[in-house]
Amino acid sequence: MQWKANIFVESMKKVLKRSVKLFEKLSNNSGYALVSPAVYGLLALAFFVFVPSCATMKPTEIQKVRTEVKSNVTESLRELPKPDDKIVAAVYGFRDQTGQYKPSENISYSTAVTQGATSILIKSLEESGWFTPIERASISNLLNERRIIRSSRQENNDPTKLRPLLFAGVLLEGGIIGYESNVLTGGLGARFLGMGASGEYRKDEVTIYLRVVSTQSGRILKTVRTTKSILSKKIQAGVFRYVGADRLLESEAGITFNEPATMAVTAAIDAAVRKLIIAGVDANLWKPADMQAFNEYKANHQFAAVYKDRSAYIDNYGMTHRPSLRNGFMLNTNFTYGSYIGNYDNSLGSTGLLLQVEGFLSPSFSIKASYQRSVIGAKDIFEHPVNNFDLLFNAYMTPDFKFSPYISAGGGAAIVGGVPKSSKSALPTFTAEAGLDYRINNYIGFRVGLNYRYLLDGSLDNVSVGSIKDQQWSIITGITLF
Repeated sequence: MQWKANIFVESMKKVLKRSVKLFEKLSNNSGYALVSPAVYGLLALAFFVFVPSCATMKPTEIQKVRTEVKSNVTESLRELPKPDDKIVAAVYGFRDQTGQYKPSENISYSTAVTQGATSILIKSLEESGWFTPIERASISNLLNERRIIRSSRQENNDPTKLRPLLFAGVLLEGGIIGYESNVLTGGLGARFLGMGASGEYRKDEVTIYLRVVSTQSGRILKTVRTTKSILSKKIQAGVFRYVGADRLLESEAGITFNEPATMAVTAAIDAAVRKLIIAGVDANLWKPADMQAFNEYKANHQFAAVYKDRSAYIDNYGMTHRPSLRNGFMLNTNFTYGSYIGNYDNSLGSTGLLLQVEGFLSPSFSIKASYQRSVIGAKDIFEHPVNNFDLLFNAYMTPDFKFSPYISAGGGAAIVGGVPKSSKSALPTFTAEAGLDYRINNYIGFRVGLNYRYLLDGSLDNVSVGSIKDQQWSIITGITLF
């Protein structure tokens, strides 16, 4: 290990020398006199050490083998109350019936979903504790092996007979019948002065059908369907700007997350098995050992409680609509940061408080009464508190979704304190607001937006020049409570 230590020491010496040279150059450049030399030292260290190392990141050790990979439904499947008697079930095949292939830049193709869904289904049947799966997917191999055993015993005059194969009471059929890619795509980003960040997402969907068939009558006893989303996310940020006449700063970082399709199929199959067991109990096809415990499982489990709101429904894009998210009355408590636009170009920015009481006329429309307390001013000239009272008509773009853009418009009055007595204290305003509203649940949410006011008469700074009136703007963010 000594030679590795020597290499590290020599590398650090080179890094320090390069940092010192950069520091000397920047220190001698009068254009950078306002910047602390320590900043340049840290910047050099970051560029010469951390940035190259991040660009060539590699695992420092080999990852260990995972003996069990569970979906987000596996634990709830295991928690099912035990059956009165296990069901012997046969699975001949649970195949990919989509015919979908992954997009590929080269000539080779690979399927969009796993071809081993039969094995996943058998594992799910075992996890549930309600079924005794028997081998049928490779029945020819099993029969050939039994023939070899019989032949061997006959040659050795062994009278021991093979036990008969266990037959199934039900067959489980179905498959992966749908894979839709790019069901939803979107993103959000911002860039200012060469610095910015952005995020993108994509949503695919895989659909599972599972049915149980009676081996004695051939009747289809029950059919269930589950759909699982497959999400891909990409987040990146970067800087690209000149920090001097001949110096360019460029840096970027990002991360991409792709949900494994195999895990999505596993979760969908686990959910289908769980749903099939519950539907079979409701149809009296089989029964649990403890009916009371089973009913408690249905009542308390997340899978049964997701849609307590009976008005909720899922559209063709897999989006859940909840018309009850926005109704009744709501209280918005927001912090603000803003300033004014007037006759002085050195306006001060200040924080404030915005309170709103919102009453819904329908899920899409509401009326808001708001009060805002803030401060306006210009550096070294004036600084006054302002109380704004507004009545706004509000509209939500996607009221049934947890995430919805909104716009508001109305009017009110700005009461300015500390101005000369000759000016009006109550100034009429036109007010507009726009932003994004996110509902965590039916009781609490989060909101971010922009509030804008235009004075119809008078001025905030008591100076009237030209035909354009003073204006006031604020960035708002806060929580909403029902």
